[in-house]
Amino acid sequence: MALKVELKPGEKMLIGNSVITNSDQRTRLYIEGSAPILREKDILTPKTADTPAKSLYLAIQIMYVEQNVEKLQKSYFELVNDIVKAAPSTLPYIDQINNEILTGDLYKALRIARKLIDYEGGLLSNVSTRSSGVSTDGPSNG
Repeated sequence: MALKVELKPGEKMLIGNSVITNSDQRTRLYIEGSAPILREKDILTPKTADTPAKSLYLAIQIMYVEQNVEKLQKSYFELVNDIVKAAPSTLPYIDQINNEILTGDLYKALRIARKLIDYEGGLLSNVSTRSSGVSTDGPSNG
């Protein structure tokens, strides 16, 4: 069964090593085969991978697109160790991602990594909310 993808005007997607850019009209594509496919909204670049979870996602993304887990295995595990040390509560996500990578389903690993990014965002917003509180205990002018 073919994968149906609808692209908005100007939207891009990655199929294997090729970037497909839609024209100025909405387009529907039916794709058959096993090439790695990512929509523009699901693609991270080294520039946009600006948090540990996004860096992990980028590593998995490269594994998926290149169909080569071994290439980034060392970097991947370094990122995993850093993330778990900094936030042990991420371990359930990491376990699920590892499981999907081990079973060869890198697309599912990417979907779970996206959830990890959302979770990390919640953690970071909690930290910034706490650290940006204004102190009323400062010196008084009096």
